[in-house]
Amino acid sequence: MLGLSLPVFTLVHIAISLIGLAAGFVALYVFRLAGAWRWIYVASAVAALYLNTFVLVVQTFIKNPALKELAPTQSESPFVITQALLLIAFVVLGALAVRRFHPEPGAIGGPHASLSA
Repeated sequence: MLGLSLPVFTLVHIAISLIGLAAGFVALYVFRLAGAWRWIYVASAVAALYLNTFVLVVQTFIKNPALKELAPTQSESPFVITQALLLIAFVVLGALAVRRFHPEPGAIGGPHASLSA
């Protein structure tokens, strides 16, 4: 196993992220964002970004001495409030993204989308 010792939290984060990104890949390249696949694609992208941002905040509270002093066990109010505000922001922005994302026909699937198979 390459000598890696990853915490369970990291492994779960990676698994959830890969499942979400796989759903986004299928939505984009297999179903070309048709019908419900459009919002599945947007939701998977927003969820992947949220998970990465969540880990960024966790790491910031661990590594930054001033923040570590405010929340040494990451169960104190400053940490919980920060994560709650982050979640609320992503839910609101994700809902807006789902409502407003309407790609141009023919622009889906990358640079070779217009080539016939």
